[in-house]
Amino acid sequence: MARPAEVRTGGASRTPGTTGTTLPHDRPVGSADVADAHDSPLDPQPDTAEQYAEPDAARPDDTAEPAPRAEQDAAAGPEEAPRVSPRRRPSRRARTLMVGGGIGAILLVLASAVPIPFVALGTGSTYNTIASGQGREVITFTGKDIPAAASEQPSGHLNMLTIRIVDQIPLIEAATMWASGRFQFAPRDEYYPPGKSAEQVTEENVQMFRDSQSTAEIEALRYLGYPNIVYVGSIEKGSPSWNLLKPQDRITAVDGHPVTDYASLKSIMATTHPRQKVAVTVDRDGSPMTISVALGANSSVGPQGFLGVGVAERPVAPFTIHISLEDIGGPSAGLMFTLGIIDRLTDGDLTGGKFIAGTGTIELDGTVGAIGGITFKEATARAAGAQYMLVPADNCAEALTAVPDGLTLVKVSTLDDALAAVKTIARGGTPPGC
Repeated sequence: MARPAEVRTGGASRTPGTTGTTLPHDRPVGSADVADAHDSPLDPQPDTAEQYAEPDAARPDDTAEPAPRAEQDAAAGPEEAPRVSPRRRPSRRARTLMVGGGIGAILLVLASAVPIPFVALGTGSTYNTIASGQGREVITFTGKDIPAAASEQPSGHLNMLTIRIVDQIPLIEAATMWASGRFQFAPRDEYYPPGKSAEQVTEENVQMFRDSQSTAEIEALRYLGYPNIVYVGSIEKGSPSWNLLKPQDRITAVDGHPVTDYASLKSIMATTHPRQKVAVTVDRDGSPMTISVALGANSSVGPQGFLGVGVAERPVAPFTIHISLEDIGGPSAGLMFTLGIIDRLTDGDLTGGKFIAGTGTIELDGTVGAIGGITFKEATARAAGAQYMLVPADNCAEALTAVPDGLTLVKVSTLDDALAAVKTIARGGTPPGC
């Protein structure tokens, strides 16, 4: 009797026609995985006497002993054993293909998983410093005596720009990015120096971004004429002021003489001598205090007394400035933050309603410094709708290699250059170009 065919379903057998849910990967009856439905030709035939049954007239004597089994088998002839084909070794070509395929598979895995020693640079984001970004106003103010101009809503744009840096790129993905024409590649060491983790580099970039905001505040308030303060910057270990004054102490007087700026402090110290004790009045975290300091000597400053601190000067306002952007690193937004603060604290619209983007660091002397990725920032600016872009003078040559249609490049070297250019644009004039 024929056996029922079986279908393999992921390791378990199922008999066709039985109840149950068919698995998605079951194969139909008749496929290579279906068991043979015929009995094997090697199954021994039954050897009972009935197989030789004949009509009664021709039946041999029932008493005759049947031939021994061995004799029957001999009479039937020897039974042939099934032939087993010898296993053939793969040819040299097949072996070569197998080895090559294995190596290719390994290389494919490596190309898909192992990053290349380069980073990809591409277009980034842009935010209007005099409007909203990331769901809130970029520049805001809290405290007292905030100018009424801060409540105005400018109609123009002063956009800061970023670039996109992609790290840990597998070879296959890098090839796709390169083929798109939207990315350039640079050695990873230029952005992630050896010996520093990616987390350390990120934190350094975030700190540079914060520092650029602080410098922007100082330069904006200085331009707007807010009064200066003198504060302690650094203190050399072992100096006369070591363990007495602290960084960020605001120096308000020396021996009762008011200190209003760096020039006034310098004038007071010129009248002192080494080993003289002076009373230094400071404002520390909002609390005034007077500290006695025995002055030292230092040949580099002449015969006068030496306080032993590095001092800095910055303007101060009765209100606090907040710049609210996250997940951005580096110092290149300094110029645009400075312009944004000035615009927000000045009556009217500094841009005259024009769409101006820009980039560049800002230094405490008002100098605008060069940045990286200038061509990508040009593309980002134009894609956002910018008509003009402020470019650090040292970046002009590179910027001119890829100027998008409809974007005018404006060369700036200082904050004063940038302000003059913005005012010229607002009036409909032509500012100095790259």
